[in-house]
Amino acid sequence: MSASLVGFVTGLTLIVAIGAQNAFVLRQGIRREHVLPVVLVCALADAVLISAGVAGLGVLVTRHPVVTDVIRYGGSAFLIGYGLLAVRRAFRPGTMVASDQASGTLRAALLTCLGFTFLNPHVYLDTVVLLGSIANRYDGPWVFAAGAVAASFTWFFALGYGAQRLSGFFARPRSWQILDGLIATVMFALAARLLIG
Repeated sequence: MSASLVGFVTGLTLIVAIGAQNAFVLRQGIRREHVLPVVLVCALADAVLISAGVAGLGVLVTRHPVVTDVIRYGGSAFLIGYGLLAVRRAFRPGTMVASDQASGTLRAALLTCLGFTFLNPHVYLDTVVLLGSIANRYDGPWVFAAGAVAASFTWFFALGYGAQRLSGFFARPRSWQILDGLIATVMFALAARLLIG
């Protein structure tokens, strides 16, 4: 499997996980309010953070080889934890409810989006630490990063513009069970690959 495809699948798996940012994008998409600016902010923020992870961790790993083990075991623990949370959500399905409050102005929507993006500590673990560390295990880390960035753009545009059609599907708890089951499976597989590799 090519590094770009692995980057795409890994990035997509991390981004699809249900959270405040995705709920906000879904809500904006369902309401058709400021969808383009919101999805662009989310995707571009991911691109910047993924690039920072690849650039920074590459230098760090080169200068301090012991960091590779820390990243491998820390990344594996994080992936296993993330997978366990997805399993728990799959056994306790709920529905994603978009808020009834209007977002108001474009400025308010963008500030809210930036808050969900940069005030979430998981975004740094997912993009800078985890994706950066996985990317640097490949001979072409920027090819992996390009795949992860493409996944981000694909997901946010699909979520924002497809939200109107998805709202009925994700109103059923079974839909979230399936999604979380898939997320858990991929997380455990990635953790095993880090530990074995």
